[in-house]
Amino acid sequence: MIPDDHLIEKGLLIVTGSTLRSEQADRPLAYCLKEKIEEAIEGQDNDFTILVISDLWYLNGEALQRLPTISIGGPGVNALSAHLYKRLTNALVIDNTLLIQMDPQLNDLRVSIWGMDHQTTVEALEIFINKGYLTRFLEAVTARLS
Repeated sequence: MIPDDHLIEKGLLIVTGSTLRSEQADRPLAYCLKEKIEEAIEGQDNDFTILVISDLWYLNGEALQRLPTISIGGPGVNALSAHLYKRLTNALVIDNTLLIQMDPQLNDLRVSIWGMDHQTTVEALEIFINKGYLTRFLEAVTARLS
């Protein structure tokens, strides 16, 4: 069990919706992203915990809302993505079908990744991982948590 105080000090959250569709489609993507992050930080002197949680936990946990966070899934299935939609900058939009939202300066360590359907959400996540967005985000997280 992860001690709560460690999570609050050194946590990174991956948030999916709590709908059945999200549980079936987006939660596996979240665990894939968790593995990619663990691979990326392996061997580094990082001691942060990566946790996959639902939007309900996140939105109802004030302490959780202060942690670096990646939201996966669109506003129709993830309440956090709906919350972040007007609050984060569009870092990448392709044909109004997929979206990566994040602060370009990475002062706000929240990211929202989604597409209009499952396949475009997968594509958005692949772009986030393979085109340097994840690397930049993790560098900012590591700097903040150090």
